[in-house]
Amino acid sequence: MDLFDKNLQNNLKKEAPLAERMRPQNLEEFEGQKNIIGPGKLLRQAVEEDQVPSIIFWGPPGSGKTTLARIIAEMTKSSFVQISAVTSGIKDLREIIRSAQERRKYQNKKTILFIDEVHRWNKSQQDALLPYVENGTLILIGATTENPSFEVNSALLSRCRVFVLEALSIHDIESIIKNAISNKESGLGNLKIKADDKTVYYLATLSNGDARIALNALEFAVKATRPNPQGAIVLEKDLIKEALQKSHYLYDKGGEQHYNIISALHKSLRGSDADAALYWMARMLEAGEDPLYIARRLVRFASEDVGMADPQALVQATTAYQACHFIGMPECNVILAQATVYLALAKKSVELYRAYGKVKEDVANSMDEPVPLHLRNAPTKLMKDLGYGKDYKYNPNYDEPVIQEYFPEKLKGRKYLDK
Repeated sequence: MDLFDKNLQNNLKKEAPLAERMRPQNLEEFEGQKNIIGPGKLLRQAVEEDQVPSIIFWGPPGSGKTTLARIIAEMTKSSFVQISAVTSGIKDLREIIRSAQERRKYQNKKTILFIDEVHRWNKSQQDALLPYVENGTLILIGATTENPSFEVNSALLSRCRVFVLEALSIHDIESIIKNAISNKESGLGNLKIKADDKTVYYLATLSNGDARIALNALEFAVKATRPNPQGAIVLEKDLIKEALQKSHYLYDKGGEQHYNIISALHKSLRGSDADAALYWMARMLEAGEDPLYIARRLVRFASEDVGMADPQALVQATTAYQACHFIGMPECNVILAQATVYLALAKKSVELYRAYGKVKEDVANSMDEPVPLHLRNAPTKLMKDLGYGKDYKYNPNYDEPVIQEYFPEKLKGRKYLDK
């Protein structure tokens, strides 16, 4: 590295976004995740003893996955290589492996390969990495916002320890914001910034546990605010709200959050908690979920969990689906709200759901039983001669209950419904 390269790095560091400048350099500065990296925890002991295994960090955006990987590499004196699964492929991996082998051979130095969004690598790319994780050429630290059980090959997953990172708490975010405001070396401490506790709390609350969002909004608000006559930059709630522009939601229509939230909606409906059901429904809708997807789930719920206890539930749900199809968003939000509340408050019965489960089991585990002759139609003479329709009793012709068998011979007497 020459003098110009060093100057470039220094300039980039000074001009880097606040979130990058405030990135913790050690575990003492690191906020949150005490459940996995706190004193005495297994991962911390492994780092301190330089015995770090291959790891996958699974957690929401802004929870510290990248920062923690860098700190681990620094504490273990390993060479740190960072790539993104979005922009890198097998060609890049081969070069990294070659360099790691030379580093181990000539310097006896380990290499930590940090792959951001590792879930975006396909099966062949993950398979190419596997032998070098297995033989110790690379220590893998993968970061993912998606459930690794679904997105990472089982062979690779079995060679890694999975650590679940939680969204940062409001208290953690408040600490990060206050540190950024006061820090003169990397933060905004050289500016005269005034932000009361309520404003800091407001920013922390709306950041969804994402430190990057909080710091980006803070930096934008500071840069966009003119100092008052006393030279102070005063941050207030309205300014923070404008800077934050909360149009982001922790929700991926094809990912873990999608399934978690629809599950929460379904279970809230089942538990007759209309308020919670409305909340989860709105979380999906406001994050951009297709309203027809939600409507279809409500239609299913109307029969699965309400069923014959309130037959009007299905009418409400299907009508809501049709109405959503007609007018779309945002007008259909109240329609889905109506259907959601109706289903939450309706009486519940899973009799139909359980009955169909029993029927399905019989259909799967029994032979294709023939239809009894008396239940068959006989449109031709041959069929009549063969006994089709013989002895069938036409129910409307009888005032009294008709006794006749409707099941196949081997399933006589089956009862699927509770009544």
